[in-house]
Amino acid sequence: QLQLVESGGGLVQPGGSLRLSCAASGFTFSSYYMTWYRQVLGKERELVAIITSGGSIHYADSMKGRCTIYRDNAKNTVYLHMNSLKAEDTAVYLCKAVGRNTYWGQGTQVTVSS
Repeated sequence: QLQLVESGGGLVQPGGSLRLSCAASGFTFSSYYMTWYRQVLGKERELVAIITSGGSIHYADSMKGRCTIYRDNAKNTVYLHMNSLKAEDTAVYLCKAVGRNTYWGQGTQVTVSS
């Protein structure tokens, strides 16, 4: 069954860290670009980071220097480690697989608040 399942979100204080995971199944994970987006209710989805099938990485300006994307092809999982979190990072974080087809996960809520 094809699916992307995000986990690792939650409530964190400003300045804190979180590691998000996106576990994939049902397609050839290693052949896909994996991306993280975030979305605030009422706003468009915003790209956070991309990791290609070859391991090249791009970060959007919004979180550049405060996040790290990496993938474990043996586990069919992509991760997003975020640090120095700010209130404005509060959003639903979603992963997206891009390749022969495009797949989205359901998202995981990240709330940054004291």
